[in-house]
Amino acid sequence: MKEISPCDLFLKIEEYSKNLKVPLVSLIALKRRSDFSILISAILSSRTKDEVTGRVMENFLKKVKDFNDLKKLKVKEIEKLIYPVGFYKVKAKILKRLSKEIIEKYGGKIPDKFEELVKLPGVGRKVANLILIEIFKKDEICVDTHVHRISNRLGWVSTKKREETEEKLKEIFPREYWSRINRTLVAFGQGICKPLKPLCKICPVEPFCPKIGLNSKK
Repeated sequence: MKEISPCDLFLKIEEYSKNLKVPLVSLIALKRRSDFSILISAILSSRTKDEVTGRVMENFLKKVKDFNDLKKLKVKEIEKLIYPVGFYKVKAKILKRLSKEIIEKYGGKIPDKFEELVKLPGVGRKVANLILIEIFKKDEICVDTHVHRISNRLGWVSTKKREETEEKLKEIFPREYWSRINRTLVAFGQGICKPLKPLCKICPVEPFCPKIGLNSKK
């Protein structure tokens, strides 16, 4: 295996991932429509494939433009709009509560502090960091299943929990890399470095990869 620094390896992955045609690309386009769509799609995408989230968000945004629209809906109406995302009944209740809190506590504006974001219904550490990156352009690292898996597979970290991965990555990478890590590794994880059957034979960084956690070389 060839030696390469994490930063140089990331740059190779980033350049390659820009041209991948994966579900993340269409989902990003939907997210960019508004701050509202970024937050809603982030919550709906939990335990749901990006292609499903993308289809649901396309339909959802035709009928719901902001938190005021969302607050007016009944939970059953929200359920119908967000089906078939994972745990859609639970998420419908979360979105109803979310709209109420953001309107009543924050005047309809999404807060820009991590401590405030994680108090919102449906917003955990991953979503909060994503919001800080996408909406407020802050330097944070959003660790989802792809980032956690690939960072361990490449040997950048050796962690069990996503929060540990976030902390270690912040030690490894300069701040200017942080906000780019999630989007790059999610695209790479969807297109090449898949969970069970990574496409190692066509992977542009295969010579540098220790394949940690894989039973055999693909």
